Amino acid sequence: MKIKVVIISITIIFISVLSGVHIFKHKSMTTAASNADLTFAVLGDIHGNTKNFETAIKDLHKINSNMNAIVLNGDTVDQGLDKQYDSVKNVVNKNRNLLPKEIIKNMGNHEFFDYSKGTNSPEQVQGFLNKYLEFAGEEKVYHDTWVKGYHFISLGSEDGNSETTDMITAFVSNEQLKWFEEKLAESYEKEKPIFVFLHEPLDYGMRDGRGVKQSEQVRQILSKYPEAILFSSHMHRDINESSAALDQPFTTIQTGAIDYTLIPDANSEGGRRREAYIKGLYVEVKGNKVVVKGRNIKDKQWIFTKEVAKG
Repeated sequence: MKIKVVIISITIIFISVLSGVHIFKHKSMTTAASNADLTFAVLGDIHGNTKNFETAIKDLHKINSNMNAIVLNGDTVDQGLDKQYDSVKNVVNKNRNLLPKEIIKNMGNHEFFDYSKGTNSPEQVQGFLNKYLEFAGEEKVYHDTWVKGYHFISLGSEDGNSETTDMITAFVSNEQLKWFEEKLAESYEKEKPIFVFLHEPLDYGMRDGRGVKQSEQVRQILSKYPEAILFSSHMHRDINESSAALDQPFTTIQTGAIDYTLIPDANSEGGRRREAYIKGLYVEVKGNKVVVKGRNIKDKQWIFTKEVAKG
């Protein structure tokens, strides 16, 4: 009888030790090893896919449990409806302990959509804008914040799916352009990175009208700031090292998409096929050095690591 008690006791101790080791390993996997001054993630085109969004949140937390910010770069919802915003809010609230305190929510073109209706009237446009502003906690579709001494500037379309702006193109007003110039100059330091976000890319007229109507004006403003890094989404392009364009006065980089990715395929309709990839960016900043890492979140693999700016 005594022998059985001893065996049981030893077994319990052994299981407890193993459990302790498992917990230790798990914690070590989710502890940030980065010594960067600033870390953040950029996720584009969630399109209300809360399952993929939650997968991304958990993966990023394992990569770095102490990230400083996460940027949702437009088309966070597939339609600008209360129920879709509520679904995204529920995921954020459910995973609050896995998310950084700073969550930046940007405007996309799908925030102007209601598939049950046609072209937006001016009143409907304003209604969609109001829903976005309430969700984002902002006063305008363009806004900025400072994170650990680095400037984050978000631009956004002020119109969409209307008689004046189509479904896939962004409209940036003169007022917003003036504000953008002022914000880039605010507390400017030579060679210090400035992070700019806009859902639509600056290639208006080059790809079926997708992009920003005022691309040239935005480009001219950005060209004065080689420190600027512009993150864009919208196109659902696959991401790789060529996603970062360094051969211009400023840097542009595509974020990938959380909902789905479009892969070139001559045998598919329109020359592209949809793949259920979940892809995004993780960024580390040390001083004036910026390293962007492309992430295949679904398969938990790094796609590329690229230094896109340095002092």
